[in-house]
Amino acid sequence: MTDGSANNKSWDDGWSRRGFLRSAAALAAVPVLLAADPAVAAAELPGFPADVALYRSAYRNWVGEITADGLWACAPADAGEVLAVVDWAWRNARRVRARGSSHGWSPLTVTEKTTADDKVLLVDTATHLTGLSLESGSGGSAVRAGTGVTLEALLTFLEDHGLGLTAAPAPGDLTLGGALAIDAHGTAVPADGEEPLSGHTYGSLSNLVLSLTAVVWDEGTGTYVLRTFRRDEADCAALLTHLGRTLVTEVVLRVGADSDLRCVSRTDIPAAELFAAPGSGGRTLDTFLRRSGRIEAIWFAFTEYPWLKEWSVAPTRPLTSRHVTSPYNYPFSDNVPTVVADLVGRMVSDAAWYLAPVLGNAQLDVATAGLVTTLSADIWGPSKNTLLYVRPTTLRINANGYAVLTERAEVQRVVAEFASFYRERLTAYAALGRFPVNGSVEIRVTGLDDPGDAGVAGAQVPLLSALRPGGGAADTAVWLDVLTLPGTPCAEAFLRELETFLFERFEGTRVEWSKGWAYTESGVWSDEEVIGTRIPGSFGGAVWNAAVDALDRLDPHGVFGNGFLDGVLVRR
Repeated sequence: MTDGSANNKSWDDGWSRRGFLRSAAALAAVPVLLAADPAVAAAELPGFPADVALYRSAYRNWVGEITADGLWACAPADAGEVLAVVDWAWRNARRVRARGSSHGWSPLTVTEKTTADDKVLLVDTATHLTGLSLESGSGGSAVRAGTGVTLEALLTFLEDHGLGLTAAPAPGDLTLGGALAIDAHGTAVPADGEEPLSGHTYGSLSNLVLSLTAVVWDEGTGTYVLRTFRRDEADCAALLTHLGRTLVTEVVLRVGADSDLRCVSRTDIPAAELFAAPGSGGRTLDTFLRRSGRIEAIWFAFTEYPWLKEWSVAPTRPLTSRHVTSPYNYPFSDNVPTVVADLVGRMVSDAAWYLAPVLGNAQLDVATAGLVTTLSADIWGPSKNTLLYVRPTTLRINANGYAVLTERAEVQRVVAEFASFYRERLTAYAALGRFPVNGSVEIRVTGLDDPGDAGVAGAQVPLLSALRPGGGAADTAVWLDVLTLPGTPCAEAFLRELETFLFERFEGTRVEWSKGWAYTESGVWSDEEVIGTRIPGSFGGAVWNAAVDALDRLDPHGVFGNGFLDGVLVRR
């Protein structure tokens, strides 16, 4: 996020706001790659592995607020070339940053103000590290996957073999390596009476790892080596959610039989009813969780009717459902509609942030109408086709993110108290002529990372996963995100209030690593108390320090890291 300064760019007749949004999305989605002159490369990076081509590349995070131009980059063909690149980087004091799809917000890969003169080397995984194969694992099926493979490619491969996941992140462009680095998740808990399927988890993708191969320091040889870690090895616990402090080339995931899922969308339940206090009766979020276990609520700013999605396991097609044979079935969401593009363009170019309520209602109107016109209000098919629904062409917007660990019976209370606080503060800001949120609130609910789901005796729990069980009775996580346009005035101050409320009200609050957190009045990822005390404390000092110690021991030279991670991942 920015400091909230307005962009007063004037728009001429040949450069429409809609065209601006489309062009910005395209530029952010595809990194610019410029082949390097061999002589220049040899002079600036002497001794670089001859078989690995070098190029200059721009880096852009999801919303384009963290950018860097002209960075050296390469795309190793296999794990052996990755190792050769890392060995060279260590010997030449370079820092290696693995890059997948750059679909993230926080500065885990590249930090703000990184320049071409900095000793940073991007390693693109999505070009070659994309292998997929099935193999038999003890107790069920398993898939061996390169970490550059996208989730869409992975789920398509699994579907072709009758396999799938209980839940997955909505964007299909995420690479598997990037998803595992930050304990990516979907939305699912067991419905009333539902028996978990073998090979599945209600936790994060990291909880499905049976083994992983990473580049780590070997004290005996005094070099970096490729080493495979089994799920029952102690050091594997730190690598399952590593935040970019290592480079994983390949993983073996436990998987199970695929399920056909029905997804019903509706926009007819008032927020006051859906997010009501426990015991209020009516159509609460909890009633849908009990019935199906799989929900997502998208509550556009300054509106009264959230877009609720409810997934349910349905072996045969329900009479009213449309059979879908591919993912991304909400085109009105993937492609910015004219009315939304025009409003966003006006807000950004004219500093017309007071239009936030108009934008919120426009987004709700588009969703409500779009569900009808595209026949997507009731869809059914293999799990992939309803779980994946976000394309890179969607409106790129900032997001904060938190997981509140709680008991399953307390989910409605958590949601109700959050919704009440959010609504009250948003109303109070608006009364002062301030509109810090112009996107939406997104709510999902998952289980925790139960190591038993891996089917491996002695399986380690991911140390730094937000879904790591924290002791006590908590068995569920409520994921809360607030989305707003980059540059929105007062956004950081508002999100700081929300963050403080969550940490102080709910003992089980943890940050969602890939998104926004540690807010100050004018910035993000910069509050020292949150970084130094609240985040480590949310895991417990012993767990936090064990993760830091393991990551430092496996990379004592700090090859895999950046200035931001250097300040976050330290002993507390």
